[in-house]
Amino acid sequence: MTRASTVSLRRPSPAAEAAEDERLVAAAAGGDRRAFADLYRRHLDSVYARLTRVIGPTPERDDLVQQIFLDVYRALRRFRGEARFSTFLHRIVINVAAEHLERRRRGMGRNERVDAGQLESLIAPGASPEQRARQREELRRLFALLERLSPKRRTAFVLVAVECLPLEEAASLLDANPAAVKQRVLEARRELAVALERVAEERST
Repeated sequence: MTRASTVSLRRPSPAAEAAEDERLVAAAAGGDRRAFADLYRRHLDSVYARLTRVIGPTPERDDLVQQIFLDVYRALRRFRGEARFSTFLHRIVINVAAEHLERRRRGMGRNERVDAGQLESLIAPGASPEQRARQREELRRLFALLERLSPKRRTAFVLVAVECLPLEEAASLLDANPAAVKQRVLEARRELAVALERVAEERST
């Protein structure tokens, strides 16, 4: 393999990715539908992955992804580049996810409709049948516990404790200050610890 071909296979740097996003955003804001389609393809996987981590592998995800990109399209003319497009996009992801969690909390109580088939996509590849069964059960328990949290605590907990984002980055996505995000995460941890104790007590009886 030549040096030229090796270089061509390298993933673009974050700065190059951001510059390409800016170019596509400017074109899409001017009405170029192909540019917006390119933005959609570039960011679909990351949007889908983060949405899944926040709300769980539920059947509503596909509709919510379409809503997110529709909201992005409508907001492009207001995007002024104060932050990277990816930050702008994922703020919308978090807002849509939080609104969905709030609606679900009001309308469905504590029952989360987990798509059992979609749990498979969250299981580590190469796992044995026994490992897959155990991981499926652990994931069901995890999402059942997360359902106990308020949308604000849940989104903060997922971003900081699950995705391991720095507080400042999570705060930017949540449109909150880092101290408030830290407090939400601490409250979520305490609430989950209590829930785990109750589950353990129920199993021991």
